[in-house]
Amino acid sequence: MRLKPLALICCFLTAVISSSCGNPPVLKARAVEQPDSSRKALLDSFSSVVVKEVDSIVVHKAERLMYVFNQGRLLKIYRVCLGSSPVGDKQCKGDGKTPEGLYFINDRNPKSAYHKNLGISYPNDADRKQAAAMGKLPGGDIKVHGLPNDYVGGPVTYDWTDGCISVSNEEIDELYVAVKTGSPILIKP
Repeated sequence: MRLKPLALICCFLTAVISSSCGNPPVLKARAVEQPDSSRKALLDSFSSVVVKEVDSIVVHKAERLMYVFNQGRLLKIYRVCLGSSPVGDKQCKGDGKTPEGLYFINDRNPKSAYHKNLGISYPNDADRKQAAAMGKLPGGDIKVHGLPNDYVGGPVTYDWTDGCISVSNEEIDELYVAVKTGSPILIKP
């Protein structure tokens, strides 16, 4: 059965609400919090899952976790890194914040400077109006992406982007194939 777009978003939001895992950890300035033992066990249980078709995404900024779904069913959870100033909603270009709200995957780039990326439909009309009211530009080019192409080293465990959502190169390879263009992405505080 194919769901209409509004029904899909409702199923998606219902799944998001039902998948919450208690209170998020307290944020530190830039360090990514390590999950408590119950969250770590949940993350570990998804580590070997190969995602094939994603139609909706939820990012919990405070938890530094991204949940991917297909028809309301949780498929996998990824650890993420955010903008260098992660607390709060993106206000304008250069603020280092990752936006909050409902957006859509609207683009994909297999030759990104950050391995590969999936474009996020930021800014929307409300974002542009908010920035204009401050006399600033809203910024743009918000993506889910991998690590810089010239990066050499192990996993990155701190918030480092200009406002994007970063995962490992292996994870963006998986997401790049699995996530449908047009899929909603809800970014929560």
